[in-house]
Amino acid sequence: MEKLTKWLKEGYFHHHVFAEGFANKVFVKQAGKLNNPTLLLIHGFPTSSYDWQPIWDTLTAHFHVITLDMIGFGYSDKPTDFPYSFAKQADLIEDVLASLSVTDYHILSHDYGDTVAQELLARQQQAEGNSNAKIHSTILLNGGIFPEVIQPILIQKLLLSPMGFLIAKAMSYKAFKKNFDKICTVTIDDIELKKYWQLIQHNHGDRIFHKLIRYMTERKNNRERWVGALTTFDKPMCFINGEDDPISGLAMLQRYKELIPNSDTVQLKNIGHYPQVEAPQLVLDAAFTFWEKHQILV
Repeated sequence: MEKLTKWLKEGYFHHHVFAEGFANKVFVKQAGKLNNPTLLLIHGFPTSSYDWQPIWDTLTAHFHVITLDMIGFGYSDKPTDFPYSFAKQADLIEDVLASLSVTDYHILSHDYGDTVAQELLARQQQAEGNSNAKIHSTILLNGGIFPEVIQPILIQKLLLSPMGFLIAKAMSYKAFKKNFDKICTVTIDDIELKKYWQLIQHNHGDRIFHKLIRYMTERKNNRERWVGALTTFDKPMCFINGEDDPISGLAMLQRYKELIPNSDTVQLKNIGHYPQVEAPQLVLDAAFTFWEKHQILV
């Protein structure tokens, strides 16, 4: 667990108070020179900012990189009575960026984090939210950005059902690994998967697993807002997609090309739902090609 311990020691806890009075500790990590462009990394479900560990060192050599465990994930607090939503996660991110005096930034997001990014884009375009920080480019990795083509796996459906809280409590590492093996084409090392599982269980994460999964319904209810944020974004944007992902693979990539004018996409063959973990170098190559093309790197 050496890398996981190092990941924690190099981060810090940010205290955020939500509008309803919920006060929570949130794990935040940043590195890289402050005069480099700022890159915000937004993780997916059900994991945490640790997902970015395979590409962290390379990114921090070129960017001022910021990431965090969103509320309910990783090392951050996981309250049972919290109104989990993408809007709340976006509020949290805006607060963290403000605390770090960030005025301009770029996004690299994955899965659940893609929809948080879509909410941030929507706020920027509609002059909403509490942040004056401007997003100048966005890279999306596999995620349910178009809810009409997402293909949830069985465990997601079960967690979303009325029995979801029981399913969450009964979840074991063996079941977790079995589901990860389904969504990833490249097998993730068992040692690393156990770290993911440890982070999910941290702060009694099993108590809120079924609440986090409600994001699937939220995506459908807010489809026009969040898809509209992508179709009208006037800054550089790219979709890097592991095509073998059974949840948001090739069909999601094809839908992106249909809806996004002059779309910039990268199709990763024989890669599943976690491209930054399954094929970190391919993701880095694609991302840096995009950033260099748009003269984002100094």
